[in-house]
Amino acid sequence: MRFYGVSLPSRLMLGTAQYPSPSVLAEAFRASGAAVATVSLRRESGGSGTGEAFWGMIRELGVRVLPNTAGCHGVKEAVTTAQMAREVFGTDWIKLEVIGHADTLQPDVFGLVEAARVLTEEGFRVFPYTTEDLVVAERLLHAGCEVLMPWGAPIGSGLGLANPHGLRALRAQFPDVPLVVDAGIGLPSHAAAAMEMGYDAVLLNTAVAKAGDPVAMARAMALAVEAGQRAREADPMEPRDMAAPSTPLIGRAFLE
Repeated sequence: MRFYGVSLPSRLMLGTAQYPSPSVLAEAFRASGAAVATVSLRRESGGSGTGEAFWGMIRELGVRVLPNTAGCHGVKEAVTTAQMAREVFGTDWIKLEVIGHADTLQPDVFGLVEAARVLTEEGFRVFPYTTEDLVVAERLLHAGCEVLMPWGAPIGSGLGLANPHGLRALRAQFPDVPLVVDAGIGLPSHAAAAMEMGYDAVLLNTAVAKAGDPVAMARAMALAVEAGQRAREADPMEPRDMAAPSTPLIGRAFLE
């Protein structure tokens, strides 16, 4: 898997918020084998003692950092946060969030496209948190994005893939664009389903951080992502409306 020319050993990406403790976070990352950690600039705390300790722990994990603009509700705020994150974390990768609805945390797709254009012109490698809308996807690609991150369901909801038809349509429309299902994953089966659709990776946070055993859930998610990817590569059978015997009738013994 490659994002902006960078090869990654894992198709699972994890967030770093809401874990019971830093040690549990570190154990969960190791159990997951995730190659990317999303980090909020607010969690880094602008160089404070707490922020430095957290940032040091992330560095020790040996994963690639993907700063995000979580909590930003406007273009200017998102762009400024991205610029600050580049200075703090030393990377031009940015997960771009421009939130448009307070309850669902649905992206403001108009602001998202505008912010993506500004940031790509400044040399950022933008990972936009978006919807499964095909027109918005096209606009984001024209704005310079080379990766799209459609939501599975609202952030933190654990609902899974709320619009599988839309996600399949997005995959079919852009077969050569790296696509990551971001947000809403609650169970390993949700992650596997996304990979079976042909998505390139899954990004999640709450499902692991808020599990009763985050380390065990992180491992389960890793296995699910791998299983879904392997199933996709195996070219699974098409579903049928009628039953088909798995044992051939030819050669079967009949009683008179």
